[in-house]
Amino acid sequence: MSGQYNSNSQLPPVAWRYGGNQMKRWRTKANVSREELAAASNYSPDTIKSMEQGVRMPTPRVLDVADELCRAEGLLSAAKEYLKREPFPARAQDFMQHEKEAINLWWYEPTLIPGPLQTEAYARKLIGDHIPALDEETVEERVAARVARQQIHTRKPLVGCSYVLYEAALRGPYVDKEQLLHLLEVGKLRNVVIQVLPYKQAMTAALHGQMVLLETKDHERLAYTEAPSVSQLTVDPGLVSAQTERLSMIRTVALDPDESARFIERMVGEL
Repeated sequence: MSGQYNSNSQLPPVAWRYGGNQMKRWRTKANVSREELAAASNYSPDTIKSMEQGVRMPTPRVLDVADELCRAEGLLSAAKEYLKREPFPARAQDFMQHEKEAINLWWYEPTLIPGPLQTEAYARKLIGDHIPALDEETVEERVAARVARQQIHTRKPLVGCSYVLYEAALRGPYVDKEQLLHLLEVGKLRNVVIQVLPYKQAMTAALHGQMVLLETKDHERLAYTEAPSVSQLTVDPGLVSAQTERLSMIRTVALDPDESARFIERMVGEL
């Protein structure tokens, strides 16, 4: 399996398109105009049109209103359970599913705090500054999903988690004292290792971007890399081997866990 995803080429989810199509069919059958449904649900006719075309997600409110107006006897309202917004961008959904099932995780991050290590405040600032801007509902959903990923550190059986953070990630604009202290606390867990790669110890391999390695319960290894609009999740042995070698070299020159904790402690003292 090897998948590459481009966020600019994603079609609306099939569930949106199907749900919108069913809403239109019921509305037409009941002889309810788009304008009538729009007025009853407090949306514009253009918004209703977008939902019926699957461009926008039919909301719980419009489904309930349409169900009542069109006498659908609960069939439209029942669609709400299947039209929930995905908490992660489409290009990252496969990775997130594998992360939930991983037995081992190895992560190198050169610019940002890794998702499972982020505090709620850090995640909100990061997601809230997304370009193009996200609506508030989407921001809150993604923040909640991001925070929930911290369960990987405490779920049973324990997952082995190893992180290497380039110094630039620790000095990013959203990193505050709370975030640094959180890293120190998580680093105390017996199944978590956090290492810091200082600027002065960086090597060329450390400048080539983020990477994550996962091991499944079937002992299959996957490699994941991500850029602003493109990501790749693969089990190709050659690619996984190359990323494993790169990560091993970075871990070799990074500070050990105790030295890393002292490094972070000094940064806390500077704030």
